[in-house]
Amino acid sequence: MEQPIAGTRTARWRTYAVAFAITAVIFATAVYASNYFNAQRIAEIRSTQDNISIDILSLETQFDLLAEHSCKDISENSVLSKEIRPLADRLSYLETQSRVDENELLRLKRYYSLLQIKDLLLMKKVAAKCNLKPVFILYFYSNKGDCKDCEEQGYALTALGEKYPQLRIYSFDYNLDVSALQTLVAINDVDNKLPALSINDQMYYGFRDVGSIEKILPQLATLSKAATSTKKTGR
Repeated sequence: MEQPIAGTRTARWRTYAVAFAITAVIFATAVYASNYFNAQRIAEIRSTQDNISIDILSLETQFDLLAEHSCKDISENSVLSKEIRPLADRLSYLETQSRVDENELLRLKRYYSLLQIKDLLLMKKVAAKCNLKPVFILYFYSNKGDCKDCEEQGYALTALGEKYPQLRIYSFDYNLDVSALQTLVAINDVDNKLPALSINDQMYYGFRDVGSIEKILPQLATLSKAATSTKKTGR
């Protein structure tokens, strides 16, 4: 009677071993796939950041060339690289992933913050020279878990940006260790009461929905009309 029992035990152990091996393969495959796709996204972000750098350098050069002549070839839409907003979306996605190289993500965020500040300064320079009236918002948030409304504020600003494509929204991680960013925080006198929005050189703290921001920025109505007018004329 002992042999059948031993045989049954052996069969069970084999079943357990096979099940364990299958589970291990599935888990390893999932980890590999996650790491692979995150690596792909990081590579895409690097490429996008390079493109933005080229865009900004090109606009700076263009502005220098036209500084003593005419601003007719410079428009509000041409200054901000169209790739900045998609880049922000990709970085936001990576911040929610657990299997991402923290140091690499931090490096990408630091570079992204510098690109935004560079673009902001260029926008102000072009606006002063060419009599443009850009509308932009500076958004300060935290990813340390100490800002319960930051995620919701991000969604609201995304919706606002989709509604007004000409609106420039610059988002910054308040706690990021970048000297240029900390200088921007100091210049705008931003308190650690996040989320925080800088609109028309005035600070607003706490969550603001789309309707509230539209009331603060009546200039958005002009952007909306301009976009509608462009569609009607087919330009």
